[in-house]
Amino acid sequence: MLTYLLKRSDPAFYGWRMVMVAFFVDFIAVGFFFYSYGVFFKAIAAEFGDSRLGVSIGVSVVQGVGAVMAPFIGRALDRFPIKLVMGLGAVSMGSGFLLLGFVETPLQFYLVLGAFIGFGAGAMGQLATSKLVSNWFVLKRGTALGIAATGISVSGVVMPAITAWLIAMFGWRNGFVTYGIITIMVVVPIVLRYVVTQPEDMGLLPDGATEATSLPPPRAPLRTGEFVRNPNFWYLVTIIGMLFCIQSATLIHMVPRLTDRGIDLVSASFIASSAAFFGIMGKVIYGALVDRWDVRHALWMAIGFQVTGQLFMLFVPGYLAFMVGASLFGFGMGGIVPMQGAVVGAAFGRESFGRVLGAMRPAMSVIHLIGVPYAGWMFDVTGSYDWAFISFLFLYGITTLVVLGLRVETRSLQRTPVIPVVDTGPPDPGASVLDDPASHR
Repeated sequence: MLTYLLKRSDPAFYGWRMVMVAFFVDFIAVGFFFYSYGVFFKAIAAEFGDSRLGVSIGVSVVQGVGAVMAPFIGRALDRFPIKLVMGLGAVSMGSGFLLLGFVETPLQFYLVLGAFIGFGAGAMGQLATSKLVSNWFVLKRGTALGIAATGISVSGVVMPAITAWLIAMFGWRNGFVTYGIITIMVVVPIVLRYVVTQPEDMGLLPDGATEATSLPPPRAPLRTGEFVRNPNFWYLVTIIGMLFCIQSATLIHMVPRLTDRGIDLVSASFIASSAAFFGIMGKVIYGALVDRWDVRHALWMAIGFQVTGQLFMLFVPGYLAFMVGASLFGFGMGGIVPMQGAVVGAAFGRESFGRVLGAMRPAMSVIHLIGVPYAGWMFDVTGSYDWAFISFLFLYGITTLVVLGLRVETRSLQRTPVIPVVDTGPPDPGASVLDDPASHR
């Protein structure tokens, strides 16, 4: 279907095709594993000892390997054709899904998740798709990233119900095998056929501009020492790390929380889909907002919706109330991925996007990877998820305060006129590229 649309469409700017491809790849990379894992959760636990901590560790293995590999993947995305990196990641992820259908021990399960899924998700998923879209858009970066990232949420709308049906009809092993075949047979050809690294490779300019003077001037690629000295790097690491920590735990444990209350698997999957559906709106709305708003205000708004949703899911009884909470949470969660990409692009430039975002992943993982196993451990110890999610409310409070320190102007990319550069002589050899106010945009 996507191939047909790509062939038939004739958009004014080829970059929108890159957005369509990123949408599709994010749908597969996130939907086939992350949004489906919570539905697979109890079936896998029953197979390997019925420990929720044990199954939760599987997510941390995937995310941990992805975090370790992210700096190398980020450098590769900045240096080599993006379609080769994404294609290799799709082959790895598809192979991992196939192998999950045949694992017999928890050790084999973790090895496949780490060696194949962890690397594959990093090489074909959000790091790669965000880099691709950011290469093609500057002035409309937030909007384009928001549209592309809706592929993540659309997968969350449809994949929980599809996964529940696959498990009920064919078992969890055959469900993973099915996802492996689709990834290798469909995703790899689309990536190799349609992905173009940057508009300059086709004689075009970002955003479909006709003159380079209508765009902010390009920046020299940053060295690692330069961008890690920028406070925005560490503020963003902390903010996104804590939000991803809470969001991962919420999504992975959402279906088990519901089935523990006596709700059947299919009905529980509908609530997970509701959260993802409202995440679609969140991605589009927040992606557009960061092109026009102070990004801190957009982040606070997203956190506010997430906290409200968590309160509903924790303290208001009933299926409908949980669905309302999940929907509010999903709307707040939806904007985080496009806002992260927009801030990185504005602060550090598209020339260094892959390297900067890749360097952030290991640092974020120190916080991010705690969430899912922590919630699983709390359930094993107390028999309830409540204390885990109550503690997450305090983490939201800390995140809200950290947002105060962020100083990135995403709006100026649209509103600041291009001023001719006047040669004032040789640069000060002691000055850093980060001393340029434009580097903080």
